[in-house]
Amino acid sequence: MILFDRVSKRYSPTGPWALRDLSLGIEPNEFVVLVGPSGAGKSTILRLLTCEDRPTSGTIIVGGIDCNQIRRRDIPRLRRRMGVIFQDFKLLPDKTVFENVAFALQITGASRRDVNYVIPRVLKTVSLLGKENRFPGELSGGEQQRVAIARSLVRQPKILIADEPTGNLDSKHAWDVIELLLKINNYGTTVLLATHNTEIVNSLKRRVVAIEDGRLV
Repeated sequence: MILFDRVSKRYSPTGPWALRDLSLGIEPNEFVVLVGPSGAGKSTILRLLTCEDRPTSGTIIVGGIDCNQIRRRDIPRLRRRMGVIFQDFKLLPDKTVFENVAFALQITGASRRDVNYVIPRVLKTVSLLGKENRFPGELSGGEQQRVAIARSLVRQPKILIADEPTGNLDSKHAWDVIELLLKINNYGTTVLLATHNTEIVNSLKRRVVAIEDGRLV
């Protein structure tokens, strides 16, 4: 599903290495936790996965696609295979829950019929049925993050990337989000979770990939 083969990355010819000779494989349907201190290279890995950046050297394969060879115009099609969840939710404050989630479908040209069919089912998955007409400001932090997760799920991604998704949440809401990610993983989606939360890492008992100074440790 995901392969990094001796990947190195630096952002300028004389700058420090963000990643150095990193080799990593993630299997389909796996749940992998990515850990490491700030500046270790976690964000670089995620940016390379979504083709926001290209590696300085090495090979990255995502779902059978060589990210080194992909044409820029084909990157959106690759990204549609992925869902990405961020720490800060990135919801549109003037749109309802339904509209925020529907937006991810509408920008791909989905019909109104498809939107009306898919959105209630996704909202049910994240336990937000009945709140589709609320605005983000009327929701708790945990509920806002579930809206963000729903938005990432509407295109039925094969890979879900969660970048510090519990960073702004209290312990209870953080675990609600983690349990939802486990549920999504059980449905067959590969999950890559980047987190600093050692309690979550220790309790999950899933595969942990530790990065330090751009290297796999």
